[in-house]
This record gives sequence, C-alpha cells and structure tokens, in this order.
Amino acid sequence: MTVRDLVRPADARDPERVAWHLSPAQPLEPLLAAAREVCVAGHGRRVSYSPKAFLPLTQLCRDNCGYCTFAKPPRPEARAFMTEDEIVGLARAAAHAGCREALFTLGDKPERRYRVARDELRAMGFETTIEYLAHVAGRVLDETGMIPHANPGVLSRADMALLRRVSASQGLMLEQGSPRLLGRGEAHWASPDKRPEARLETIRLAGALRVPFTTGLLIGIGESAAERAETIALLAELAQADHVQELIVQNFRAKPETRMAAAPEPTMGELLRAVAATRLACGPGPNVQAPPNLSPDEYGLLARAGINDWGGVSPVTMDYVNPEAPWPQLRLLDAATRAAGSELVPRLCVYPEYVRDAGVAAAWLDPAVLPHVLAAADGEGLARAAG
Repeated sequence: MTVRDLVRPADARDPERVAWHLSPAQPLEPLLAAAREVCVAGHGRRVSYSPKAFLPLTQLCRDNCGYCTFAKPPRPEARAFMTEDEIVGLARAAAHAGCREALFTLGDKPERRYRVARDELRAMGFETTIEYLAHVAGRVLDETGMIPHANPGVLSRADMALLRRVSASQGLMLEQGSPRLLGRGEAHWASPDKRPEARLETIRLAGALRVPFTTGLLIGIGESAAERAETIALLAELAQADHVQELIVQNFRAKPETRMAAAPEPTMGELLRAVAATRLACGPGPNVQAPPNLSPDEYGLLARAGINDWGGVSPVTMDYVNPEAPWPQLRLLDAATRAAGSELVPRLCVYPEYVRDAGVAAAWLDPAVLPHVLAAADGEGLARAAG
C-alpha cells in the first residue's frame, strides 16, 4: 500500500477503513506521510497555537469520571467558585503577558449535586453555573481584551445561546462514542453528562446556533479498537459541518488517586495512528489538534502526523485538567514545528476561517463579541501581535 493509496480513498470515513489505519499491523511511516500530505493540501505549512489563560471557574462537578483529577469535592471553608474579581484579575495579567484566549473550563452542573454550589450561586445572585459563567465571561470580554472560549459541559439551547453573547467559541469533547463506557467500573460510570447522545446533541445545537465549536476524542480510556475507530469515523463526519472548527485527538494520562490510576496509557504509536487516522478520515479541510504537553518528548512526531494546530499554550496558568503536564516552552514548540517543515503561528480561540472576512465573522459572532475579535485579529484572521 503506497502513500497515494492512503491519501483519499472513497471510504475514508468508514469505521472499517479507520480501524485498518489504526491497526499496528500496518506500517506507520506511510500512514504518517499520507496524513501529512493531506494536511498540507488543506492548511499549507503553518501550524497554529492559541496563547491562552486557563480559567477554572469551579472544579466542582456532578460527574465521576474514572481518570479525572480536575473535579474535586467541596472542601471546608473553601469557595465553590472563583470570584469574578479573581477571574478578571487573572485574565488581565494574562492579557499583559500576550494571551488572547480566556479558556473557561469547569465542572458540569455542580449545583445539581452540591448544596454548597447552589448556596454560593444564590448568594451571588445566580441560579445556575452557566448564568454565573456568562456574567464573568462578559466582564473578561469587556474589561481585559481577552476573548472567552467556554467549555462548560453539556448545554441546553438556552444556555448555549446565553454563552454565545459573551464568547467567540465553545467546546465539548465527545471523548468516545460508546455508551458501554458508562457501565459500572468503566471510565464514565456515574457520569451522566458523558452520555454520547447528550454530547452529540450539544454539538448539534452549536450548529443550529452558529457557534464555532471544538470537539474531539480521548483515546485509551477503555474503549476497544473497534470503538475507537467508530468514534474517529463519527467525529470525521461531524467535522464536515461548517460549525465544527476543530477536532482534538487527546491521549489518556493515568493520574494517582483516580479509579484508572493503574490503567495503561496509550503508546506513542497508538496516538500517532489516531491522529493520522483522524486526518485521513477528515480530509484536508478540518483543523486537527493534538495537545503537545501530553507528549512532551514527541513534538516532532506529532507535527508529522497530520495536525495543523497545537491547541492552547499558556505562559501564565497551568493545565488544570492535566496538572502533571506543563505547557511546552514556545521556543521548543517552534523549533519542533520548524524541524517538521512548518511555521508556528498564533491564532485566536476562534479559527481564522471564521474571522478573516468581516461578513463571515458577522454571521458567526454575536454583535457584542464581534468588535473584540476583529480588534484582536490580523488581516489573515490570526492573532494580532500584542502590544
């Protein structure tokens, strides 16, 4: 099988074809070369990243994922939520450091599980976490120059519409498409918001509301090879929709004091195959990302596997979801990108294709958000140099 045979077969999004790409029985180098060729055809030799600040509004969550250390139970005397002044102050410092994206990541609907969350929200004048998030994101947008990207979990249409008024983009990882992982002892046991149908409905609503949306998969959380292939095929199909701005291919990392602390992590070969298979299934157009801090010694290999984006990288805040994995230094990421034959460029949380034309941007962004995004974008829709 040659690289040319791999590039654009008619059945690229067929789960069986994806499974064939994922199989360790197939040579890796032709797969990487084919994925790289498809990527360059769609995106040239630029690989983007988003200079961001990670703003964990709350780490309370009603779910109990077997691999997660981000979600934490209430602690005596500790606040359930960051205050709005804390968030705005952190965002302002990040803006001074050259960041553009205010990434709001938080637990899913903590007020439905914890009384302390309900009480604290009501004391601040809000009924739900989403209402508080929208208020704080609005302040960040208006007062700091940072552009919010909201990652609050499964949303209703009303909640998504509320957040659209204060953010340029939103996101929700599908992770895996198999409901089997909701079973007792599996990765998503006792995690109602990880039901694939609920997450797919949130992705669908984003299209209906014209919200630039990020999604993706998490590999190595107990899915079978066939389930992984089916998830990649499903996401590749979703990525053909014009509102899905990015697919993230993320590898599971085992963390102490979780149910999956002893679970095996995916090998680098598995990750490379998943990235390349995602690119080949998607085709040249969609944006495909792999987080560099989860594979710190292999930037160069990932850059050859079909990605055109590294995701968010922060000079001021850690990765609260993966606290054991520091962000790469930009000079090292730049060097690895150049060694792979590409150029590293900064972007906003919303991708250039939604921004570079003012008329297109007006169709995708709320009128209250649009001027902030246009002020932060250069003529190509990438991030304007700070200062």
